Amino acid sequence: MAYNKSDLVSKIAQKSNLTKAQAEAAVNAFQDVFVDAMKSGEGLKLTGLFSAVRVKRAARTGRNPRTGETINIPASYGVRISAGSLLKKAVTE
Repeated sequence: MAYNKSDLVSKIAQKSNLTKAQAEAAVNAFQDVFVDAMKSGEGLKLTGLFSAVRVKRAARTGRNPRTGETINIPASYGVRISAGSLLKKAVTE
C-alpha cells in the first residue's frame, strides 16, 4: 500500500511535532521546489534518499498496437529517479 499525500502529511506531522497544517505546507513547498527543479533541468539530490534528474527522450518510431500502423513519437522529457544508499538499505532489510 502506498501513502497518499494526506497520509504523508500525517506521518510528517507526527514525527516532527508539527501541526498538520505546517506539515502540509512543508510537503507543498517540497513539491514546488521539486517541480521547479525538474522544469528548469536541474537535478535534485537528497543524499542517502534519492536523486532525480530530467532526461531527454529522443524522437523515435513506434507502432500502434491496434492497427499495426507505424507512428512517429516526438522527442520529450522524463524524470529519472535513483534510490540512495539509505533507501536501498531499508528496502533490502
